[in-house]
Amino acid sequence: MATAVYLDHAATTPVAEEVLEAMLPYFREFWGNPSSIHRFGRESNRGVSQGRESLAALLQCKPEEIYFTAGGTEADNLAITGAAMAREDKGKHLITTTIEHHAVSHTCEALEKRGWEITYLPVDGDGLVSPEAVRAAIRPDTVLVTIMHANNEVGVMQPLAEIGAICREAKVWFHTDAVQSVGHVPTAVDALNVDMLSLSGHKLYGPKGIGALYIRRGVRVRPLIYGGGHERGMRSGTENVPGIVGLGRAAELALAEMGSESVRQAALRDKLLDGLVARIPDSFITGSRTHRLPNNASIIVKYIEGEAQLLRLDAAGIAASSGSACTSGSLDPSHVLLAMGVPVEFAHGSLRFSLGRGTTEAEIDYVLEQLPPIVETLRAMSPFRPGATFEMPAHGH
Repeated sequence: MATAVYLDHAATTPVAEEVLEAMLPYFREFWGNPSSIHRFGRESNRGVSQGRESLAALLQCKPEEIYFTAGGTEADNLAITGAAMAREDKGKHLITTTIEHHAVSHTCEALEKRGWEITYLPVDGDGLVSPEAVRAAIRPDTVLVTIMHANNEVGVMQPLAEIGAICREAKVWFHTDAVQSVGHVPTAVDALNVDMLSLSGHKLYGPKGIGALYIRRGVRVRPLIYGGGHERGMRSGTENVPGIVGLGRAAELALAEMGSESVRQAALRDKLLDGLVARIPDSFITGSRTHRLPNNASIIVKYIEGEAQLLRLDAAGIAASSGSACTSGSLDPSHVLLAMGVPVEFAHGSLRFSLGRGTTEAEIDYVLEQLPPIVETLRAMSPFRPGATFEMPAHGH
């Protein structure tokens, strides 16, 4: 078979053909500034309004509760920092978890340096946070709880509706980073009991460089970007009209296809997970099997590093990712896996396969055929495998 198997949709998705077609006129014909009152501006403004309405339909909220940003990271920063600053008079305590995306965790760390106190809740071995732990952590000076909907590494989905009900009872605002889940599973904001929700276009077959923040009416958020008062004063700067149009079209496609695609992808995901652990000794699935995104297949292969597996997979035409990140010349294990109790020596062997609309059963079969011999070859060279002897090389002068 032609070996070009893309199983890294959690990192980014290809732009859908229908999305590209919707965007092109806003580069070529309708290029006016949407804030201008003349015909050119009105044409662009119509595109922005349609994109807002389409996204609101996906989230089942009011269009005026949608604020466009440059992506999920900006949306997280705006929600967390903006809400914290807006409620400073009530208190300076926030609650989050130990498995958040860095767009959330680093924002919380920045607030800590400025005098806010952050409680980092642990997760269990399945990657789930306890709603009762959230209840116990809420204090009179708590102003915000921010907990992701689905984890980007292991795909575990948190019990947001239950957590949100606890926050509402305590009159504490609740934000979720739903970048991985929007467009893949239902994310109606009222059903999730959230006050704010962040999303990103390029995770649901839209373009890069566009995202949005849902802010429930009545929730106060201080802007981070000032200027001409765009997005009803929440996010100044001329809108990315083609991006907004593309995100809106992607939302429409997601609404139409999500039900059937989630079932199809979940079946392929389970075939991949079950096939890998059956064929590869000393491997195990990470994260809950039941509370999981339909397209996420994450495993750990003991005694070898994820990066080595990725390079061999890439040579075989398979694109995947690892929970480890090579930074500053040192291999750092995933903070998510460590928080779930995975030993550091095994966390280095993590692999994440994330499926998409184009994923076929033949591609899953190809991965099941290719990865086991790759693991066998790498383990034969690994000094960490059971029974291996390792001698320090002699140093000459």
